[in-house]
Amino acid sequence: MIDKSVTWPGGARIAVMLTFDFDAETLWLSRDPANARRPGTLSQGTYGAKVGVPKILEELREAGVPATFFIPGWTVENHTQRCEMILSEKHEIAHHSYSHRWIDPDFPEQEVEEMEKGLDALKRVLGVVPKGYRSPAGETSDNLIRLLNKHSFLYDSSLLDDIVPYRMKAPDGGPGPVELPWHWSTDDAPHALFSIKSPRTICTNSHILEVYQDEFRELYRWGGLFNLVMHPQVTGRPSRVALLREMIAFIKTFPDVWFATGTQVAEAWIAAHEKA
Repeated sequence: MIDKSVTWPGGARIAVMLTFDFDAETLWLSRDPANARRPGTLSQGTYGAKVGVPKILEELREAGVPATFFIPGWTVENHTQRCEMILSEKHEIAHHSYSHRWIDPDFPEQEVEEMEKGLDALKRVLGVVPKGYRSPAGETSDNLIRLLNKHSFLYDSSLLDDIVPYRMKAPDGGPGPVELPWHWSTDDAPHALFSIKSPRTICTNSHILEVYQDEFRELYRWGGLFNLVMHPQVTGRPSRVALLREMIAFIKTFPDVWFATGTQVAEAWIAAHEKA
């Protein structure tokens, strides 16, 4: 068993984050701007806002568990009512760029623009000053920690290099935000996001559930952070809403499990591991 001496509130053995990247149409516009003239392609993202978010919120409410929604600024501006629904249910809203443009280290000015336009949209439209950030598709640059520190982020959830939170290190050797790692295996997109331009098999829900459950079961044995990454346009489909319901019920069969938002996880980790 791996022991990294993780301490969670109430003596919990594992922290569980249910996270949703509410990209809406930006997922498709950022991949190919020409998709702006393809209503069929964009409608996949529209579904996430129109149907997926309300159904997911309903499941979270019935299960009595919190979630963190990482939302691009464009989504905030164009699906404001859905974002307000998320806030009304007391879930956390975190930063997820402005247009879901993937970071290119050769163009640092674009990374700054995505960061600052997204922050502006969250504050101007929703009154939210986010404490957490997740980069689109996990793409980052050497400039990321500087930007996160500049804008006083508490945590980041963009990297895949651990199973427990840790303190990031800034280029000057100083502290960065707390990193809350994730992994593609517990992200719904590789299993069920379909694109005509890069088609792949859509996995059965039993396969997806097996991957999620196997990962959770062993991580529970190790102790750490289970960071489940979902998208309303993927997990918001009818059978996968049922899958989410079943996964939450499965997790609840284990004792000493703590469901928490990103901010709660980061604050708890700091309190337990850094404060005297």
